Amino acid sequence: MAPLLSAANVSVAFKVGHGRHATTLAALDDVSLDIGRGEIVGLVGESGSGKSTMARVVCGLQTHENGRVVFDGQELGYRRSKEQRRAIQLVFQDPYASLDPRMTVRQTLAEVLRVHRIVAKTDLRRRCEELMDLVQLSGRLLDSRPGGMSGGQRQRVCIARALAVTPQLLVADEAVAALDVSVQAGIVNLLADLRTDLGLSILFIAHDLAVVRALCDRVSVIYHGRIREERPCQELFDDPHDDYTKRLLSAIPRLDGPRTAGLESGALRHA
Repeated sequence: MAPLLSAANVSVAFKVGHGRHATTLAALDDVSLDIGRGEIVGLVGESGSGKSTMARVVCGLQTHENGRVVFDGQELGYRRSKEQRRAIQLVFQDPYASLDPRMTVRQTLAEVLRVHRIVAKTDLRRRCEELMDLVQLSGRLLDSRPGGMSGGQRQRVCIARALAVTPQLLVADEAVAALDVSVQAGIVNLLADLRTDLGLSILFIAHDLAVVRALCDRVSVIYHGRIREERPCQELFDDPHDDYTKRLLSAIPRLDGPRTAGLESGALRHA
């Protein structure tokens, strides 16, 4: 079966500096990435490696000089139709910054539903309650504002907002990085449930390899804008081939044992 998303040989460059001191920085250099239907693919690397640039290219927020992005059999450009933009939704790292502090959760969700004409006006209340249920939040929070909610609750609201337009692909760009470890576990469990319940495909971008190991089916390792290794998740952790991947894995903090031990799927499920 053809992948849902196929990015082939994508390159993005930025100009840095001014005048004669200007140089060109390759943020992405011939990057290829596939995501299957119902698959969770991790994209990992250190800060500045090109992860977020790739997320923006996939979502149509960043132009690319070379390469192709094909989604569900159609090549995507920078200018996309409303339907194409709805099909790929982005969840940002900081949930507080991506929510309007003046709006209640109900207003936030209802606005998306109205703009995209997802449901009739008479069904707005029902659909908002359904979205809260999807992200495992109480409907009582619909009349709350972001300032009165925890970080984990705010991130669940951001996910609910993304789900409001019934996307096929969710791009989670460091979506758990700003959260406490125990809260991270709940969000990771939620993403796994959404994959199962909705058949959702997910591009999970992170620098925390322990979280990636607990959630993802495959992992691509990116360094200085180039994919260094792409393998099934367990194979990559058990037997990394690339020297950079080996250095990433060796940098996972240890106390009495590997940090990953506390973030295996079972441990996350019961956190």
